[in-house]
Amino acid sequence: MAFPRSNSTIISSFRSRFQKEETHNIPRRGYHIELGAREKALLEEDPALKRFKSYKKSVKQASKIGNVLTILAVAACSYEIVAVAVSK
Repeated sequence: MAFPRSNSTIISSFRSRFQKEETHNIPRRGYHIELGAREKALLEEDPALKRFKSYKKSVKQASKIGNVLTILAVAACSYEIVAVAVSK
């Protein structure tokens, strides 16, 4: 025979479920705070570092060249595999 739960255990289980749900509703980001002088200075663009930045055009061009070279290498390997298979 199963004994019914007491009121205190039922209430405590509801309470623990409610507390778990409450922790998920808390936003992970804090409230917005205005940046200080140091943070603003760190976020400013530094002219000394400008020459080290990569630009979108050059990155896109390098990516395209890499893609073409990869396709050529795969095509050459495939051709060699087929040529060896046909010659045997």
